[in-house]
Amino acid sequence: MLEYDIEERAKTLATYIIETKSTVRAAAKMFNISKSTVHKDIAERLEKVNPSLANEAKKILEINKNERHIRGGLATKMKYSHDKIG
Repeated sequence: MLEYDIEERAKTLATYIIETKSTVRAAAKMFNISKSTVHKDIAERLEKVNPSLANEAKKILEINKNERHIRGGLATKMKYSHDKIG
């Protein structure tokens, strides 16, 4: 893969994350890449190409990281409330 393609992927990933307030997992699934690649693209590759875009994307990812325990708790609650009904 060319260096240019990787830089473009990093920019596209960051734009997607910012526009949709996406999680790392959701972005990885959308672009059919690993979560590790999403992290590396945002934290390392994009930092060299477009630091301001990288910082914006990092802010969204940090918010998602801080809220993940809430989403996990809600998912568990929904899982067990469905078991009682069904």
